[in-house]
Amino acid sequence: MRIFVTGASGWIGSALVPELIGAGHQVVGLARSDASAAALTAAGAETVRGTIDDLDVLASVAAASDAVVHLAFKHDIAFSGDFQGATDADRRAADTLGDALAGTDRPFVLASGLAGLKPGQMATERDMPTLDGSQAALRGATAMAVLGLASRGVRSSVVRLAPTCHGDGDKGFMAALVAIARARGVSGYLGDGANRWPAVHRLDAARLFRLAVEKAPAGTVLHGVAEEGVAIRDVAEVIGRHLEVPVAAVAPEAAAEHFAWLGGFLGLDAPTSSTLTRELLDWQPTHPGLLDDLDKGHYFHTPATAS
Repeated sequence: MRIFVTGASGWIGSALVPELIGAGHQVVGLARSDASAAALTAAGAETVRGTIDDLDVLASVAAASDAVVHLAFKHDIAFSGDFQGATDADRRAADTLGDALAGTDRPFVLASGLAGLKPGQMATERDMPTLDGSQAALRGATAMAVLGLASRGVRSSVVRLAPTCHGDGDKGFMAALVAIARARGVSGYLGDGANRWPAVHRLDAARLFRLAVEKAPAGTVLHGVAEEGVAIRDVAEVIGRHLEVPVAAVAPEAAAEHFAWLGGFLGLDAPTSSTLTRELLDWQPTHPGLLDDLDKGHYFHTPATAS
C-alpha cells in the first residue's frame, strides 16, 4: 500500500516509517521542515512539505493514497497552555483526511490517548470517553468522529496510546520526570505513589499501527498498551537510583510547584488493558517494559532541564 503518514518524523512516526517499509509498503510522509524532510528521505520515504494546518495538502495526498495514519499533534502548544488550539487543529485535520477517504473503504488510523476513560479502574477498548468538555474529552471527540467514518465507507480505527510511550530518545513524560528529579535533587512521586500508568515501548507501538493499517476492521478501538499499569513510585525509585538522589513523596498540594506542567498528570491512576487488541490483531509486545527500559540508562545519559 501507499500510506500517507502525518507526524512521520516524530517519536512514533520515525519508528513507524521503517516498520511500514520493512513490510513492503510505500510511505509518503508529511514534513514541516527541511530536517524532517531529510530524515524521511534517509529512511526511504517520499515526502510532501506542509503541516496539519495545510488542509488542501492533506486532502490531495490522502485522496491519492491507499491508507492514512494520522500521528501529528501540536504537542508544543498543547503543553504550553493552548490545548484547545491543538485539539481544534487535530480535529480539522482528521475531518479533512476522513472526507478525502469517504466511500473508498481505505484504512484511516488515528493516534489518540487513554486519558479520561475510567480513572482507578481497568479500562478496556470497549470504554468510551466522557465528552464533558475536559482536555481528555477534546481528543476523545476527535477519536469518536474518526470511528464514525466507518459509516461513510472508511476503514477507520483509533489507536489509544499509553501516556508512557518509552524508548531511547524519548522526550516525553519519563524524560521530564528525570529532568525534574535532576533539577530538584530528589526523585518524587505523589501521595503513596501507588497510582499506575500504562506503558508501551515505541517500537511495539509502531508495529501496532502497522497492523491496524493492514487488518483492523472499520470502527475499531485499539489499545497501544504493553503493561497495564506501572506504579509511579517504582518509576521514581529507578530514577532515584540512577541519579543517586533521594526518593520521596511529594504532597498533592505541592504537585504544581514541584512537577510544573507534569503535576496535573502524575497522580492519575489509569490501569488499562489491551487484551482485545492483542486477540484481534495478534499483537504481542516484545520490547523491554518501562522499568527495564529505564534501567538501560539511556534516559540518564544527557542532562536536561525541567520545563
